[in-house]
Amino acid sequence: MYRISVTQTFGAAHSLRGYEGKCESLHGHNWKVEAIVCGDKLNPIGMVMDFSVVKKILTKILDELDHTHLNTIAYFKKNNPSSEYIARFIFDKLKNLLNTKVCKLEEVRVWETESACASYRED
Repeated sequence: MYRISVTQTFGAAHSLRGYEGKCESLHGHNWKVEAIVCGDKLNPIGMVMDFSVVKKILTKILDELDHTHLNTIAYFKKNNPSSEYIARFIFDKLKNLLNTKVCKLEEVRVWETESACASYRED
C-alpha cells in the first residue's frame, strides 16, 4: 500500500461545551491538519495522487474554518468542536473529493498543539 500525506494549517477559536476546565472558555489554536491518501496502485505517472491536488482541496476546506469561531458553524452547533470532531468534519468533506479508482482518503489528523493530535478514519 502506498501512502502520501499533506499538511496545512488554519487558525480558529472554539469553546468546548460541557468541558470542566479552562477549555470551556473561548480560546484559539493554530491547528495543523494532515490528510493521508493511500492506494495499492499508482496512477500512470507513478503517483498515488499529486501532492498539489491534495493540498489545493484541503486548503479550500480549511479556508471555511480559518479565522472563525468554530462553535458558530452549523456542524459544530450540534457536535462539540473537539479535535476529534474537527478531524471527522474535514474527513467527511475530503473523502468524496479525493477518492478515485486509484486512491482513497485514509485518515485525517488534527493537532491543536505540537504534542496533542486526534484523528479520524473509516474502517
